[in-house]
Amino acid sequence: MDVLAALDVEEKSARQALARTAADGWIVASRDGRRTRWALTPAGRRLLSEGAERIYTFAAEESSWDGRWLVLTVSVPEQLRKLRHLVRTRLAWAGFGSPVPGVWISANPAREAEAKQIFADLGLTEGLFSFVGQFAGIGSPAQLVAQAWDLAEVAAHYRAFIEVAGSFAPASSSAELDFLVAQVRLVHEWRRMPFIDPQLPRALLPPVWIGAEAVKLFHAQHARWTSHAAAAWAAQSPC
Repeated sequence: MDVLAALDVEEKSARQALARTAADGWIVASRDGRRTRWALTPAGRRLLSEGAERIYTFAAEESSWDGRWLVLTVSVPEQLRKLRHLVRTRLAWAGFGSPVPGVWISANPAREAEAKQIFADLGLTEGLFSFVGQFAGIGSPAQLVAQAWDLAEVAAHYRAFIEVAGSFAPASSSAELDFLVAQVRLVHEWRRMPFIDPQLPRALLPPVWIGAEAVKLFHAQHARWTSHAAAAWAAQSPC
């Protein structure tokens, strides 16, 4: 497929990626004569649907914050390292941070439902507790945020995104395939942001937050290239 070549994806790398994705249960193979066709499993379809929703609605305009925090206590035995890793990555994707071991926090209490789903998916049923409430008189919200997230690192990722995203822009006279390649690379870079940025309320962010500039750039570039990219994709022959 032309788009894979334009993205510098080699056949060997593509086959390895398919094998890993199938091993994780996201896709399944079927035979069509001498050809192999790949299709999403129900879990894979849900993963992509939820991921797309998170990517494209990430950093949407927020409503005012009522000052409430969601606090989770999670106990996973040290020897279950793979499970501990999955808990960390899934909760980080959902915007949670961990100020101390075994405790996860979010400034969005509505994320409790997502946390429940994560624990259900991972088979965790014991050693879990959740609390919702406002910050009390010991310590400060700023100290809590600093222990749970490294906002300087988040800002550095946004600066890197702004720099690289500007280099993707095709010339106005470019072929439609160039717009599709630019669109894929743009989304590929942006998809990391929901994992990196917890989307804290404005009251908990630095006075000047570079994330707002990055959000505007992503949506402006994406909208500008969409029609050309869609036309190029429609013109691709099936593999």
